[in-house]
Amino acid sequence: MALDGRRVLFVSYNGMLDPLGQSQVLPYLRELGKRGVQFTLLSFERPPAFSGEGKSRCEALRRSLAADDIDWRRLRYHQTPSLVATMFDVANGIRLARKLIKQKKIELVHARSHIPATIALALKRQFGVKLVFDVRGLLADEYVDAGHWQQGSIPYRLTKMMERRALAAADGVVTLTESIWPLISQWDSLKDRAAVIHEVVPCCADLDLFKFSNPERERRRRELGWSDHFVIVYSGSIDGWYLTESMADFFAVVLKQKPTAHFLWLTPARHERIREIMEKRGLSGRSYTVIAAAPADVASFLSASDAGLAFIKPCFSKLASSPTKYAEYLGCGLPLIINSGIGDSDALITQEGAGALVADFTEPEYGKAVNTIEKFMTAPDQTRQRTRAIAERLFDVRTVGVSRYASLYERVFSE
Repeated sequence: MALDGRRVLFVSYNGMLDPLGQSQVLPYLRELGKRGVQFTLLSFERPPAFSGEGKSRCEALRRSLAADDIDWRRLRYHQTPSLVATMFDVANGIRLARKLIKQKKIELVHARSHIPATIALALKRQFGVKLVFDVRGLLADEYVDAGHWQQGSIPYRLTKMMERRALAAADGVVTLTESIWPLISQWDSLKDRAAVIHEVVPCCADLDLFKFSNPERERRRRELGWSDHFVIVYSGSIDGWYLTESMADFFAVVLKQKPTAHFLWLTPARHERIREIMEKRGLSGRSYTVIAAAPADVASFLSASDAGLAFIKPCFSKLASSPTKYAEYLGCGLPLIINSGIGDSDALITQEGAGALVADFTEPEYGKAVNTIEKFMTAPDQTRQRTRAIAERLFDVRTVGVSRYASLYERVFSE
């Protein structure tokens, strides 16, 4: 195989004990390892990973990864004061990565997002290793759009400067969406380069885990007292980029049109916040359920639902976003109810017919979306087959995500 024996240092600023590391890093590395890549993984773990139960979890994960020939090294993530803490982490990362490159004879550094790219850039300059910049999102622009930074502030300028330098030096670039690449490719860092190896790798899901199960559907619906209920589910954290109040507004419209509707909130925390916004809209506790589901149970709750909802703040930086929950919803056979302007998601509705698209957050738009979803419900089995097929074609971690990363690696190594 073309990747046999290739030695790659993968750097992630997200921890491997975190849900994101578990779903969006480890499955890829394990599968790419089966194709011959020899990975050394460097991650930054949050403080709980270094005490008590966290140490035990880390040791169990280290052994599991070693069995897949992945050498996992971890450093502590520091959060405050923000800029100083990040600079400290970068310095620590460079220091350890230099040793790993010498020990492991690393050929390529795969930097997952901007902070790892800063580390990788120093390594490329010193050792001449190949560099893959896995952009993930536009970090500085996300912080501006979220209201955390001012455009032109010192953190913004430093992040954009690093982004330009990493793009200019990268041997390969990964984006999450097709939508953002025409813009990035015209930035000064890239537009004068003759050819840039680029791959789009959306956030995928392990579809062996996220799949519809009729027995699980029946079990969960009996357990929760749902008989003829039409269940809309939102899965994930609330607020921030996710428009929690708009989703509650949407459900209020659904309930007017479908009195048997029920809203399932699958979210790990802040349940009082959800109860407050639902009660504010006159939605009684009988019309919704809030559950902090264990990761292993999420697919069974999705199977018990009828449509997956996600409203996200539309802004410039979100053109680069690919929400993992889309893949998980579709994998479990759910049509989507989403808003326009998020990455490549409009095409999921307009071209793939995967659900309903909300153009703006108004009651008429919500009403149209409900009507669209009701049509899907006239043939639920056919809907599940169709949405599952879309997930397999566009968001399967192995046939889409891993295959595209493997293709990118092969092209970078062949240069």
